[in-house]
Amino acid sequence: MSKILKTNNPIEQTLKDLLKYLLDSKHVSAVFSLRKVNKKGSVDYGLISDVAKLNEIAPLHPIMPANAGQLLGRFTPMDKPVVAVVRPCEFRAFVELTKREQGQMDNFLFITYSCGGVFLLKDYAEDKIKKKLDGYWDSVKKGEIHESIRNSCKTCEHIAPLNSDIFISLIGEENGKIYLTSDKAEKMLEGFEIETENAEFDSTILDAILKERAAKKKEVFSKINTKDSGLDGLIDIFGKCIGCHGCNTVCPICYCTLCDFDSFNYDYNTPIMEKELTEKGALRLPPDTLFFHLGRLSHMSFSCIGCGMCSDVCPALIPVADVFKKTGEETAGMFDFVAGRDVEEAIPVMIYKEEEFPELGE
Repeated sequence: MSKILKTNNPIEQTLKDLLKYLLDSKHVSAVFSLRKVNKKGSVDYGLISDVAKLNEIAPLHPIMPANAGQLLGRFTPMDKPVVAVVRPCEFRAFVELTKREQGQMDNFLFITYSCGGVFLLKDYAEDKIKKKLDGYWDSVKKGEIHESIRNSCKTCEHIAPLNSDIFISLIGEENGKIYLTSDKAEKMLEGFEIETENAEFDSTILDAILKERAAKKKEVFSKINTKDSGLDGLIDIFGKCIGCHGCNTVCPICYCTLCDFDSFNYDYNTPIMEKELTEKGALRLPPDTLFFHLGRLSHMSFSCIGCGMCSDVCPALIPVADVFKKTGEETAGMFDFVAGRDVEEAIPVMIYKEEEFPELGE
């Protein structure tokens, strides 16, 4: 049974008070959250140990400058846990990293919330979102999709991770509600000034927006038809790639210290180019961009959590996230697997079953 905080204060103020209590009482070593870094509204992720500096945080601001799961995966264990306020896709990314021994759940107290999506980094960089914020929060309260959020957010159906320690219900709520969903959270907040009562989150409040997002996903997926078009279809999609590997850099699941595609194995020096030119008669430059995406796609089939960072940073405007999400859902769906759903849910490619896909024959 979950517990709910009984408060009439604005949700962000209650959240800040909660974080201040955790830090002041020394239950946590630090707070990880989005924060405003200047008066113009610029934000970044901060790790904060000074209670006074919590006045700077903007934990629910609809911007994702990086996937927090990727950042938290680099933390080594601290004396006490870090309390981290993250979006559902960021939490799911960390769950997948934990399965791959790239993070430790015990090192954190996770706070997540039903997410209305984030604005494009391009719009943020061009200072276009300030006028849209009121409309965004109105959409969240009404349980609707805001027109200016990332495409991956418009199609995301995993917006309420109740397996975090604290869950904040924002979508469809006038003010928001804070649920304590783990024993760890209840224990740490025993001395917090706000009373609690037993209550379970009513997931039906999300029905309308989930229906809308499912329809949007169907529309987006219908435009990605590589199954019938084969290699030509993939060339149409990825042919604009300039080889910057930005999608790889921002992906929270690509954790290798040195990606094979960035190693000397793919360093096209003159002898290699001469050999390729002799064999093929023509060579695309930059080389192997399609191979790069196919390689990542094979690695990400069971891993993509649909955060949309890859599409958001692509200078060639390739819908990387849409392709990866569709492929991932089709592949993982054969195993009834959802990336980031549960830290105990084993990755399909790491499980051996004596009988599997018998319809394919021996």
